[in-house]
Amino acid sequence: MSVNPPVLYTPQVESFEEDEQKTVSELNETFDVILTKTAEDYGHAVRSVHAKAHGILEGTMAVRSGLPPELSQGLFAKPGTYKILMRISTNAGDILPDAISLPRGLAIKVIDVPGARLPDAAGTTQDFVMVNGPVFQAKTSKKFLGSLKMLAKTTDRMEGTKEVLSDVLQSVNTALEAVGVSSPTVQSLGGAPDSDPLGETYYSVTPFRYGDYIAKFSIRPVSRELTELTGKEIDTKDQPDAIRDTVRAEMQHLTGEWEFCVQLCRDLKKQPIEDPTTQWDETDAPFVAVATIRAEPQDSWSEANVLKVDEQMRFSVWTGLAAHEPLGNINRARKATYEHSAKFRERFNRCPIHEPSS
Repeated sequence: MSVNPPVLYTPQVESFEEDEQKTVSELNETFDVILTKTAEDYGHAVRSVHAKAHGILEGTMAVRSGLPPELSQGLFAKPGTYKILMRISTNAGDILPDAISLPRGLAIKVIDVPGARLPDAAGTTQDFVMVNGPVFQAKTSKKFLGSLKMLAKTTDRMEGTKEVLSDVLQSVNTALEAVGVSSPTVQSLGGAPDSDPLGETYYSVTPFRYGDYIAKFSIRPVSRELTELTGKEIDTKDQPDAIRDTVRAEMQHLTGEWEFCVQLCRDLKKQPIEDPTTQWDETDAPFVAVATIRAEPQDSWSEANVLKVDEQMRFSVWTGLAAHEPLGNINRARKATYEHSAKFRERFNRCPIHEPSS
């Protein structure tokens, strides 16, 4: 089946709301509630979202040769191999036992990437931040603010109640999926299945500039050792760190390979820029692999990497090349809020956050 040619990027593909800065200020105030509460309880500041990590992996990203012109853009303009760091996480802003089931995240930091940088993007890295679902739970940052305020009220409270709620929501989500309905709202509230994160497919959810074009990104497992883990549920009962322990045991012996894929926007109506709750249909806009990610057997929870990555680094969609500028209302709101969270961690922990170099 033929598909439309990709849409050329112009600044006009974005539309701005009048009160975006006011919403960002309120987001930062709400994140402060989460950051302050968790820092006081733990005696240590953690991320305002995706606070709990399940694994830190070192690997490589090999950009493929022979890509067509529309895919030879930005980081992927030339074949080459880069060192990368990957952080597997859960999306809550507090450190919860794994029985409280929430969506998983995968953040990637590509090291020593040449090219013109985004404004205020420190270092020479390119970050990709993804989750194991293709859509975001809120259309705009203002709607996300409402959900965040609700979550802030439950931060570090009623842990047992959260666990019971998670069990109920998992049953609801299973029932929805059985009739062909997937609910990101239910999943974001604790109804995501406790599946092995190494077998998951991850999505950028929001769109980005892709050089001359516009795209979303995805990472999918391709090596047999990973695909055998797809859909495999982890027993988290009475094991608060079961996912971390499982990933650590698996990475001692397996070699992981993933494809990094690009989904070019080909119709602004079918693939909207300002609505991340709309999934871009792969029939109209297929994902195409542009690079291979590889992680050799390793200790995925080594003390050195936990300190280096979990404590001394941050991941942000605004850390990277101008050729991969984040697009849309949700992405615009992420710039100041990610910076705000990182600065809080720096101050409270008295530990500078920096970008790595090989």
